[in-house]
Amino acid sequence: MVTPLLPGPVRRLAAWCVVVLLVAAVLAVGVWLCVVFKTAVTPVLLALLGTALLGPLHRRLVGLGVNRSLAAALTCLAVVAVVGGAGYVIVTALIDTGDEILTSLRRAGEALREHFGAAGTSLEDLAENAKELLGKFGGTAASGVITGISVVGELIATGVLALLLIFFFLRDSDRAAGALRSLAPDTTGDTVEAVARRAFKAVEGFMRGTTFIALIDALCITAGLLVLRVPGAVGLGALVFVGAYIPYLGAFISGALAVLVALADRGWVIGLWALGVVLAVQVLEGHVLQPLIQSRTVQMHPAAVMLAITAGASVAGILGMLLAVPLTAAASGVLSELRTRYAASGQTTV
Repeated sequence: MVTPLLPGPVRRLAAWCVVVLLVAAVLAVGVWLCVVFKTAVTPVLLALLGTALLGPLHRRLVGLGVNRSLAAALTCLAVVAVVGGAGYVIVTALIDTGDEILTSLRRAGEALREHFGAAGTSLEDLAENAKELLGKFGGTAASGVITGISVVGELIATGVLALLLIFFFLRDSDRAAGALRSLAPDTTGDTVEAVARRAFKAVEGFMRGTTFIALIDALCITAGLLVLRVPGAVGLGALVFVGAYIPYLGAFISGALAVLVALADRGWVIGLWALGVVLAVQVLEGHVLQPLIQSRTVQMHPAAVMLAITAGASVAGILGMLLAVPLTAAASGVLSELRTRYAASGQTTV
């Protein structure tokens, strides 16, 4: 009998290291391919998020007897109307109150510099050069995605393609299970379908819950800022709504901007009241809305969320930050389903 060169625990550790390296290599190649083909991948991912958010409306229309194609078309028209109207309100609010917000931020920077020396200089500089920074960022993003096409044209093309994909995804959603089964080997069809359903359910729950929570946060903070007569309250509320799709980080940045604007324009007392409003809304979100609305979806640890946001930002900037958390929720749902099935199979074989 030949004595093994390495003891059993070392061999098992080496085997797990090989598995981890292989999985990491596959994930790295997948991320690289997504970055290379991001012009095509981005609309697909946005369409999947839109389909997850709009699926209940489409199913309700189909349940009322509406043809699937017509129901998908009506859903897409509703998206255009709602998103277009909301986008118009948000952009108008930011344009109308943008100068007030930037002026208030500049005042906040000057006040901080007076009290804390050079600590407020960076904030003042950021407020004064915000438009220039956005212009430079936009030029970089455009040259990195489609050379020679402006950011506006790129966004329009991506939005139109994503909308068309949403239509097809909604119309043919009943065929998705059959398509997955046809692509999977015979013995893994049930597992592939279950995993896909669990991942999509996690994304669906995240999108619906986050949208509802973002709306409540924006309305509450906007109402509080209006009561306190803070300039640019509607624009700041719009930033809160958009920032809510980036958990923790987006809420922190938008809330900090609201407090700084109140502090600079209305003084320390109103600034503290604005801070109280923001903190109260965040407590309401963290202890009431999140557990109540997203209790049936995949629960992720805040550390995992922050790591996902950081990784998404390093790969695709702001877009990566927006897509990181729902993709992480889908991955968590997949792992949970596989773990459940593995445990069940282990119990049945005992």
